[in-house]
Amino acid sequence: MRFINPIPFVHDINHSKEFYEKRLGLKILEDFGNFVLFEAGFALHEGTSLEQTIWRKAFIRKEPYGRRNLLLYFEHEDLDAAFENIAPHVELIHPIERQAWGQRVFRFYDPDRHAIEIGEPQTLRPLGNSHKS
Repeated sequence: MRFINPIPFVHDINHSKEFYEKRLGLKILEDFGNFVLFEAGFALHEGTSLEQTIWRKAFIRKEPYGRRNLLLYFEHEDLDAAFENIAPHVELIHPIERQAWGQRVFRFYDPDRHAIEIGEPQTLRPLGNSHKS
């Protein structure tokens, strides 16, 4: 078993594609109209067409797809520059803050109200026992 990627549902694929491409700077690898695959495995799918594919019917919904139960995480080498570029154009959850684990991040909503976190790159330590016997 191997996890590949999350695929958030979006209301307006063109608006969301433009947001992730132009505002976040993600590169599109494939654009199939109602499905867009970006580099690093991130993808978006137009919601009603994916609902039709999965459940054989589209749901009538008035609320946004984002439900405050999923966080899309990205990293950026220059967090301050990313914040300056993105913050004026989004609804911020909070500005840059240092987290308990030491990483600086900021969070905001995409056009479908999915929560997004952008953090400075972290150096991960190997799992297991860190001391020598």
